[in-house]
Amino acid sequence: MTARTAIFPAFLAAFSLSLSAEEAAPSSAGTVFFETKIRPVLVAQCYECHSQNAEKIGGKLLLDSRQGVVKGGESGPALLAGKPEESLLIQALRWEHDLEMPPEEPLSPLVIQDFVQWIQMGAPDPRTGKMKELSGKKYEDGALWSFQPVQNPTPPAVKNKDWARDPIDQFTLARMNEVSLEPTRDAPPGMLLRRLFFDLIGLPPTKTDLQLFLAERIIHGDDAAVQIRVDRLLDSPQFGERWGRYWLDVARYAESNGNDGLSRNPSFPHAWRYRDYVIDAFNEDTPYDRFLREQIAGDLLAANTDEERDRNLIATGFLALGAKPAKAMNNNFAMDVVADQIDAIGSGVLGLSVACARCHDHKFDPIPTRDYYALAGFFTSSETMWGLAGNEKLTAPPTDLHVLKTPARVTPYPGWAETVLVIESNTGIPKPIPKPRWKPGTPLAMGIRDKKEPADCKINLKGDASKLGDDVPRGFLTAYGDSKPVTISKGSSGRLELAQWLTDPEHPHTPRVIVNRIWQHLFGRGIVNTPDDFGVYGERPTHPDLLDHLATRFVEDGWSIKRLIRSIVLSRTYQLSSLDGKSSIQSDPDNIWLSRHTRRRLDAEALRDSILSVGGHLSLERPQGSIIRHRDILINLAGESLHQLSRYRSVYLCYLRNSPPPELAAFDLPGFLKVSGKRETSTIPGQALYLYNNPFVIEQAANLSQRVQLSSSETKERIRNAYRLTLTREPDPEELYRAAELLEQITAATSNETKAWNGVCQALLTANEFRYID
Repeated sequence: MTARTAIFPAFLAAFSLSLSAEEAAPSSAGTVFFETKIRPVLVAQCYECHSQNAEKIGGKLLLDSRQGVVKGGESGPALLAGKPEESLLIQALRWEHDLEMPPEEPLSPLVIQDFVQWIQMGAPDPRTGKMKELSGKKYEDGALWSFQPVQNPTPPAVKNKDWARDPIDQFTLARMNEVSLEPTRDAPPGMLLRRLFFDLIGLPPTKTDLQLFLAERIIHGDDAAVQIRVDRLLDSPQFGERWGRYWLDVARYAESNGNDGLSRNPSFPHAWRYRDYVIDAFNEDTPYDRFLREQIAGDLLAANTDEERDRNLIATGFLALGAKPAKAMNNNFAMDVVADQIDAIGSGVLGLSVACARCHDHKFDPIPTRDYYALAGFFTSSETMWGLAGNEKLTAPPTDLHVLKTPARVTPYPGWAETVLVIESNTGIPKPIPKPRWKPGTPLAMGIRDKKEPADCKINLKGDASKLGDDVPRGFLTAYGDSKPVTISKGSSGRLELAQWLTDPEHPHTPRVIVNRIWQHLFGRGIVNTPDDFGVYGERPTHPDLLDHLATRFVEDGWSIKRLIRSIVLSRTYQLSSLDGKSSIQSDPDNIWLSRHTRRRLDAEALRDSILSVGGHLSLERPQGSIIRHRDILINLAGESLHQLSRYRSVYLCYLRNSPPPELAAFDLPGFLKVSGKRETSTIPGQALYLYNNPFVIEQAANLSQRVQLSSSETKERIRNAYRLTLTREPDPEELYRAAELLEQITAATSNETKAWNGVCQALLTANEFRYID
C-alpha cells in the first residue's frame, strides 16, 4: 500500500468524538441537519465497515450510533466538537496530511462543508444508541422505520391557520417553522400554469391556454380556476403519456435485450404492448393495487371479456421485459431471470434491495437468504415468455409468447420476414432460423405464465445453482413479523398470493413507496430521497408524518393516483413561487423544507416534446405499435436505421438498450437495465452542444421561425409571439430590445432575414427558462 492508504486505517481507528459531558440533547435544527446532511453520508460511506453488522469492524470503531461515535476507536479522539479545523475527520475528508476518507475517492466539497458546519454546530447527533435485533442483526433505533405500520397522524396545529389549504400544508408548514423558515409567496399565474402543464402532461401551455386561465381566474376566482385547469389536465390523454413514462422507468422498459454487448442485442418486437397498457392504465386511473396485481399475476386473474383477458396478459410483461444476461451467474440463466424479477418487485414495488440476499443474508437490511428463495419460488414456478430472443443458443431455451384474442388497438401488420437471425453458439456467426409455434398477423405479447408443475425453490448455496441446499416454502419477507405459512392454491405458482400480499392495505412499504414516487415527480425530491431504497442504506424521510398521511389517504381514496396528484397540486405548498425566498436559499439550499418551489430541469422526453410543440410539429396521436413491432432481429445488424424521425411524443420512440433515441441521449436517460425511480440530472457541455448543433433542434427552430414570421408583419409583434410560444409570457422591454438587436446583427452578417429569425428562435429554445420548470 502507499503511505497515504496505509495511514487511512490508522485514522479510522482514531476517529472518536470529544464532547462535553454536560451537552444537552440536540436542537430541532441540529437534528434536522444531522438527519439530512450527515447521516446519509455515514450510511453510504462508512457503515459497511463501521456498523454493528459489518463483517469486520475497522479499528473497533462504530459509527451507526451516537454512543459508538462518542466512544471512538482504538487510538483516541479525532473530532473536536466546535473545532472543525482541529478535527482529523475534516483533514481526512479533505485528503490532507496523508489522510484519505473515504479511500476510493474524496467526497464533494459541498459534502465536506456540511461536515465542517456540523462540527461547528457542536456535532449534534440525535441517535439514542438503543439497538434492536431482527433477523439476527442489530439495528439502531429507528433504522427500520419503513417496516413499521403506516400511521394516520393528525395534521399538526400551525400558527398561520389561514395559510393552509390542505392537511398537506399543515405538515409542511409545521416543519418549516421548526427550522425557523416561512413560506414564500404564491407563484404568479403564468408560472403556475406552466408548472401544472409540464407536471401533469409533460407539454407547455399555449398562448390560448394562458389567456383562458387568466379569464377563468376573473370569472371563477383563483382557486376555482386552478381546480378547473387541473381537472382538465388530469382528464387529458396526454396525462397517461407523461405519468406512464415514469412507471416505465421503474419497469426497466426497453424494446431490446441489451446486456449482451453490441454484438448481441435481440429485439423485443412486442414490448410496445406493455408500454401502451401502462399509458392506458394511468389515463383510466386504474387503482394502483389493481395495477400491481395485473402486472404480477394478470394471467391468473378472472376476466369477463377477451379485451380484459388480453389486457391482463399484456400487463405481465412487467416481469418479462428485463435484460436477459449475456453471461449467467454460475451458468444458470433461469436464476438470473428470477433475480431480475425479484429486483423488479423489491426495488420497484417495495423499495428494498431484496436481490442482495441471493448469495448471503443481506448485509444491512433484515432479509435473510431464505426469504430470497421463498420469493424465488414464485418465479421458478412460472415461465417467462419474451419470444424469439429466447432462441439465442448462448443464453436461453426457446420461449413462447402470449397469444391475444384482440389486436389491442393496432391493426394486424403484414407477415414477418421469413427468417430471423440468431448467433450460432460455437462460431458466433449469425444464422437464420425458421420463424415460429403462429400465423402472420397474430397479435402477440410478452409475459409470464405458470408452469405445469410449480414447486418450491431450493437455496442456491452462495448463489450457485449447482450447489443446492434446503427447499424453502414459497412465502413473503419475514421482517414484517408475520411468520404464518403462506397458503398457495394447488397447482399454482403463488404469484396471485404474492400480488395480494403486496397490495394489502396495511402493507407498510407498498403505499409509502408509490406516494413518495409521486411526490418526487411533483417536487423534484422525494420525502425519501432514495425512492428505490427504503432500507437501512436509504435516506430517512424528511417529513415522516406527511409520508404516512399521504399513504393513508392514498389507500382510503381507493389507491387512486389521479386523486392523490390532484390533492398535492392543489395544495398551497405545491403552488409556491420558486423565485423568492433569498433567506431560505441560504439556510436551505436544497429546499428540503419546501418553503419555496424547486426549479427543475425538463427531462429528456419533455424537452423534445416541447421543442416539437412550439415548432408546431408535434402529433398527439398514438402511433401504431412500434417501428420494430414486426422485426425479430439483432439490433446491431440493423444499425441506427431503427431510430427514425418521428413527430409523435417521446414515449413512443424506439427505446433500445445500448442504443437510446438520439434526440434524448444527451439528457440523462437511464440504461433500462434495472429499476430506475430517480434519473440523474447532470449539466454537461454535451447538452449545450446538442441544443446548438443538432439537426433536430435546428429544424424545429426553423419551424418555430416560420410560425413567428407568419404571425405578423411587424418585428416587435413577431418577437412577442416568439416569447409567447416558447416561454408562455410577454418579453420585458430589455428582452424586446436585445432580441431585435440580435435579429439585426444576424441579418447584417448573413444578408438573410429568415436565417436571422431562425437564430433568434433557436436562442429561445436554448434558454434556461425554456429548459427549466419554475
